[in-house]
Amino acid sequence: MSGQYEADIHTHTIASGHGSCATITDMVKAAKARNLRMLGISDHGPATLGGGRISYFRNLKYAQRERLGIKMLYGAEANIISHGGHLDLGDDILKDLDYVIASMHQPTVKPGSVEENTEAYIRAMKNPYVSVIGHCDDANFPVDPFRLFAAAMENHVLLEINNSSLSPEGYRGDAKYTDLILLNLSAHFDYPVLFSSDSHGTSHVGDFTYASDAAALAKVPRSLILNYSAKSLLSFLSEK
Repeated sequence: MSGQYEADIHTHTIASGHGSCATITDMVKAAKARNLRMLGISDHGPATLGGGRISYFRNLKYAQRERLGIKMLYGAEANIISHGGHLDLGDDILKDLDYVIASMHQPTVKPGSVEENTEAYIRAMKNPYVSVIGHCDDANFPVDPFRLFAAAMENHVLLEINNSSLSPEGYRGDAKYTDLILLNLSAHFDYPVLFSSDSHGTSHVGDFTYASDAAALAKVPRSLILNYSAKSLLSFLSEK
């Protein structure tokens, strides 16, 4: 699998407060070993227990733009903290990040109905700084994938196919059903998706094994999986 993909932008360091003791440098070394050309660091927002503090995100704009020959992006996995789509990081912070993933986690927000969860994601998409919706395949937060995909196209947002969700060790329930619908919609509407390792630490950086298997089942063209090309992914993010 090494060398097949150029970018992974959903990864977590020690700043996320759980599941990882890796520094950014550790993550870069792992990305280099897996032949990535671009790495994004997206630590959890402050509503997550032990997550990144405001000062951490505020200072990312001063971080190195290239490490060990790898292009660096610095973002956040912001928490959606209400069914109104509100985030735990303000626009004054988000505007200086390279990208923003918006996700729902327990216990930062209580799971709602399919309608409530879908609406929360859609309202988060309307934030001009949100580029990606994270693990919207989480069975604990059921959604209407058809409405979600239509809103993603309308708001120029990527829906991620989360490798961690699809892993046999995953904790988000049966993610495959929703992911296969999203992948089939991607192929049908010719609109891209994003593979995400959601690696907490170095172990799974650049690992899209299960996401790749699901995309193959749905016959999604390579051109619609933005991780294949760092240039294409950057272009999409810049258009937001």
